[in-house]
Amino acid sequence: MTQTTKKPSVLFICSKNGGKSQLAAGLMNQLANGTVTVHSAGTKPGTSLNPQSVDSLAELGIHIAGEYPKPVTDEVLDAADAVIVLGNEAKVEAPEGKRLEVWDTDEPSERGIEGMERMRLVRDDIKARVQKLYAELTGKTDLFPSNGAPALTCRVYPSNEDSEGNQTWNPAAMQSAASGHVAG
Repeated sequence: MTQTTKKPSVLFICSKNGGKSQLAAGLMNQLANGTVTVHSAGTKPGTSLNPQSVDSLAELGIHIAGEYPKPVTDEVLDAADAVIVLGNEAKVEAPEGKRLEVWDTDEPSERGIEGMERMRLVRDDIKARVQKLYAELTGKTDLFPSNGAPALTCRVYPSNEDSEGNQTWNPAAMQSAASGHVAG
């Protein structure tokens, strides 16, 4: 019998769906790389994305061209396993049985920090929360190093085949490969 696992789904909501929820969706999309279905929406969608939000993601190599503010719909609420509300302006109730979190995100403007410096602080606060949520949804950890790039590392070590064609590990070759030398 084959068991299939449903891909987790998350909906990020803020009031206008032009800034914080777009940041969270962009960060989750990069981190999850297709392993989580990601939606974003607004309770009172604006007409465009916040240019500083777009630029702050671009600094991390995340491009959200083609995104636009979208309204919260019953369909997307029902599809989400987790509903995340960013900030305190948007008010929404998740359907019964759905995970609902309200992220009281950092607001540097309250400390007199504006412009791109403000947006980077907001982005980095949301990034840390997205990492934690991703780990909870998928059970995976340590995928976002401090430089923002996904840290997906795979090392392939030489192996041998036994008489039946099965792969067996060659400890001497592994040690040699790990030190940068390739065993012959």
